[in-house]
Amino acid sequence: MTLHPRQQQAISFRGRSLLAFVLTPRAPVAAWLAEMDAWLDRSPGFFNAKPVMLEISGLTISAEAYRAMIGDLARRNLRVMAVEGAAPEHLGDDLPPLVTSGRPASATALLDQTARPDPQAEARPEAKPASLVIDANVRSGQSICFPEGDVTVVGAVASGAEVIAGGSIHIYGALRGRAMAGVSGAPGARIFCKKLHAEFLSIGGAYRTAEHMGSLEGRAIHARLDGADMHIVVLE
Repeated sequence: MTLHPRQQQAISFRGRSLLAFVLTPRAPVAAWLAEMDAWLDRSPGFFNAKPVMLEISGLTISAEAYRAMIGDLARRNLRVMAVEGAAPEHLGDDLPPLVTSGRPASATALLDQTARPDPQAEARPEAKPASLVIDANVRSGQSICFPEGDVTVVGAVASGAEVIAGGSIHIYGALRGRAMAGVSGAPGARIFCKKLHAEFLSIGGAYRTAEHMGSLEGRAIHARLDGADMHIVVLE
C-alpha cells in the first residue's frame, strides 16, 4: 500500500484597522445609563453592528459595579469589545480586555520595547489626508465610513444613513441622517451641508441632536469646534 502524505494548507492572517465608538461613562453611572436610554430612544439603531469601547480612566467604580455596568450595556445591545484606563480589578476572562491607544496592553508594551527611532522620519513630509467622494445619495441604512480623511457627498444623506469621516464632511444636499467628523482626532474637522435636517452631528466627540438644532433646521450650515463645544454658523 502506498501512503500519500496529506498536503497541509497554509493558514492566512491579515491585519485590519477597525473604527470603534469610545464611550466615557460618568458618575453616577445610573444617571449616565439613563442618558444613554434617552439617546437610544431617539436613535434606536445607532450602535447596531458597531464595535464599542469604554474609556474609564476618570471613573471611580468598584469591580462589582463595573461588572454590572457591562451587563447593563449588553442588555441595551451594546457589546463592549475592549476597555481603556481599567484597573486590575476591572479585568477578567469574562470581561472586555484592556487596550492602550487602541492596542492590547501586552502588545503595546512589546512594541515600546522593540521600537527603534527612524533617523529619517523627521525629514519625511507628512502625507496629505486622503479624501472620498460619493457621487450619489446616501440611502437610509447605508453607512459611509472613511477614517483616513475627508468625505464629500454630491447628493443627500437620508434619514437612517450616516457619514463618518476622519476629517471634514461636505454634503451638497440635504442632511437628514447622521454626520460624524474628526473621528481620527483631526482638530480642524468641520461639517458643511446645504440643508440641515440632521438626526445627529458630531465633531471630535462634541455633538448636537435633532432636538437642539432649533432655528438651524433647513438651513445651509457650517459646523466646527470652538474649544470643546460645537459651533454652527448659517451660511445663507
